[in-house]
Amino acid sequence: MCLPPASVAVVLGTRPELVKLAPLIHELGDATRLVHTGQHWDEAMSGRFLRDLDLPRPELLTGVGGRPRAGQIAQSLGQLDAAFAEDRPAAVVVQGDTNATLAGALAANAREIPLVHVEAGLRSFDRAMPEEHNRVMVDHVSDLLCAATGDNVANLRAEALAEERIALTGNTVVEVVRRQLPAAADRAALLAAHGLRPDGYVLATVHRPENTDTAEALGAVLAELDRIARAGTPVLFPMHPRTRAAVERFALDALLERLAVTGPVGYADFLGLASHAALLVSDSGGVQEECTVLGRPLLVVRRSTERPEAVAAGFAALVGPDEDLGELARAWLADTPERLARLAATPSPYGDGLASARIAALTAAVAEPAGPAQPGAADAGAVGTAATGSTARPSAA
Repeated sequence: MCLPPASVAVVLGTRPELVKLAPLIHELGDATRLVHTGQHWDEAMSGRFLRDLDLPRPELLTGVGGRPRAGQIAQSLGQLDAAFAEDRPAAVVVQGDTNATLAGALAANAREIPLVHVEAGLRSFDRAMPEEHNRVMVDHVSDLLCAATGDNVANLRAEALAEERIALTGNTVVEVVRRQLPAAADRAALLAAHGLRPDGYVLATVHRPENTDTAEALGAVLAELDRIARAGTPVLFPMHPRTRAAVERFALDALLERLAVTGPVGYADFLGLASHAALLVSDSGGVQEECTVLGRPLLVVRRSTERPEAVAAGFAALVGPDEDLGELARAWLADTPERLARLAATPSPYGDGLASARIAALTAAVAEPAGPAQPGAADAGAVGTAATGSTARPSAA
C-alpha cells in the first residue's frame, strides 16, 4: 500500500468512531488526514481518547456540537465541502451511522471523491432510529462497502447494491479490544480501586435518548439496577453526561444511592472492567460487539438492534426498560459460572482481527487514480472465510 501523506480523509465525530477507526488509522499511517466534526467533542473525554488510542490531532470543525440533527449535518457538510474543495483527498473514509458519518459521505459524494463506508450493511429495521436513516443513505452513496458480517452483506444485497462494491472484511472492534484490554495486573488493580471482585458485579451504561429522554424510561432502568444492588450484587455505573443531566432534570437521584456511580471512564479502563463483570447492562452499540470478544453476557436495553449477531450467538439479549430487565438480569446472574464458561468457548461473530488491514488495502485500491477497485463480497475466498472464522479471546484471568 503506497498512498501520499494526508491523502485519505477519515471523517468522524464521536468517541465510538475514534475507537472503531483507530486500528484503520494506524494501518493507513501518514496517509491519514483525520477530520473531527466536533459532534461529540470535549477536551477531557475526546482528548483522552485520542491519547489513549495513539491517534493524531485532528482537524476540528466548529459550531457543530449541541445542534439538532439537521443542524449538525448541515454545519459539518458546509465545512467539509470547503475543506475538500481546498485540499481534495484521494478517498474519504466514514464509519457507522452518526451525523458525522452522513455529513462526510455527502461531502465526498458531492465532490465525486471515492467513499469508503466501514461497518456497512447494519440494519435495525427500526425507522424511529435516526441512525437507521443515516446508515442506509451512506451505504447507497458509497463506492466501497466494508461489511463486518455475512448478515451485513445480505442486507446490502437485499437493497440491490452492486456486488462489486461489497467486501466482507470483519469488524475492527476485535483488534481494538485485543490491543486496548489492559494486562491482567492492571485489571486487578482497577477492580481493587473500585472495590470489586472478578465475576461478582454488574457494569451498566445508559445514554441513548430512548432511555434518557423521559422520566419513565430512565426511572425504570435505574429502578431495576437499584433492585439488583439491593439484592447484593454491586452495580458499577459510569454515568454519561446526558444521563447525569436527565437524572437531575427528572429528580431521580434517590435511585442512584445504592449504585457505585462514577464519571465516564477511559476506553481501556472500560474494557478492563467489562472483562470481569458477571453481567453487562447497556444500550451502547459498541458494547454489543465488545462483549463477544471479551466473552461476557450483555442485556441490551433497547427496542431494536442493528447488531443481531451478538444476540444470535448467545452473548446478548434485547430487553425493554422495564421489569423484563430485572427479571432476566437476576436469572443470568444466578447462572454466572455456567454462562461465562459457555461464552468463553463461543467465538465472536465479528471476525479474526484482520479487518483493518483488509480495509486499508481496499481503500488504497479505491483511491488509486487508475480507477476504483473491484472488491466483491466473494472477491478472495480468504477474506470471506477469515472474516467469519473463530476469534481467539484475550485472557480475562
